[in-house]
Amino acid sequence: MRLGASWTGVRRARAARAMVGDMPFVSTNGIQLSYQRSGSGDPVLLIMGSNAAGHVWTMHQTPALNAAGYETIVFDNRGIAPSSAPPGDYTLADLVADTKGLIQALDIGPCRVVGTSMGAMIAQELALECPELVRSAVLIATRSRSDVTRRALTRADRALRESGVELPPGYEAMRTVLEMLSPVTLNDDAAASGWLEIFELTTGAGRESAGQLGVDTVGDRRAALRGVTVPCRAIAFADDLICPPHLVAEVADAIPDCDLVELPGCGHLGNLERPDAVNAAIIEFLDKN
Repeated sequence: MRLGASWTGVRRARAARAMVGDMPFVSTNGIQLSYQRSGSGDPVLLIMGSNAAGHVWTMHQTPALNAAGYETIVFDNRGIAPSSAPPGDYTLADLVADTKGLIQALDIGPCRVVGTSMGAMIAQELALECPELVRSAVLIATRSRSDVTRRALTRADRALRESGVELPPGYEAMRTVLEMLSPVTLNDDAAASGWLEIFELTTGAGRESAGQLGVDTVGDRRAALRGVTVPCRAIAFADDLICPPHLVAEVADAIPDCDLVELPGCGHLGNLERPDAVNAAIIEFLDKN
C-alpha cells in the first residue's frame, strides 16, 4: 500500500462526505437515496458493499474513471446515512429494487455497473433481472454462495452486533485489518501502521445498519446466474477471506459471458490496497463493453 496515496484518498473521501448537505436525493422503492455524480461521458454506477458509504469509491475509483472519460455515480445504500434507514431487516431484493429505481430516476440506463462485495451481489442480481438497465458489469470480490467458513463468519458478526457489545476502537481496527487486508500489507510495518490508524480513526463512523444485517448473502445463486446475458468481469483478490478466489471463480463460471481477473497481494479491500491494478482491470473491461 502506498501510504501517501491512501491518505490522499482518505482526505478526498472526507471532502466528498463534507459535501453531504449538498448531495441530491432520489425517491425510489419507498425510500430516499443520496447520490453524487462526477465527471462526464458514459455513465458508470458504482455500488458499495455493506457497512460502507458510497463516497469510499471517491478515494481511488471515481478519479480514475473520470480521467478515463466516464461519468461516475456513487450512492449510499439504504441504511447508510444520509440515505433512508427504514426499520427492520433488509433483503437483497430490496437493495436491487433500490438500485433499479435509482437508474430509472436518473435515466442513465442501460449503464455500466461496478459493484464490490455485497454491491457486486446487487449488481449481478440487477443484471439478471433487468438486463435492459445494465450494459455491462464489473463484479469485485463477489460470490454466488457461502461455504461453511463464510456462513460461520456471518453468524459470528450478527451475534456480536445483536449482543450490543461495543469493541474498543483499537481492537476493532486490529480485527478489521486482519479480516480485510492481505498479509503482504500486514507484514509491511509502515503500511500496517497506516491502515491501523485509518481504521481506528474511522471506527464507528459508518456502522453497518441493523437492517443490512438481514441481507441474505448465503443462498446458492449459481444456477440462476446462468441466466445473466450482459458481459461481466469478476475480479478476485488472492488473499480475500470474505469472498475468496474460489467463490469468485464460481460466479465467473456461472455467468455465460464473464471473465475472471485475480489480483495478488490484496485482501477483501483490494480496491483500496491495490487501486491502480483494480482501476486498470475495471477500465480495460469497460472500454471494451
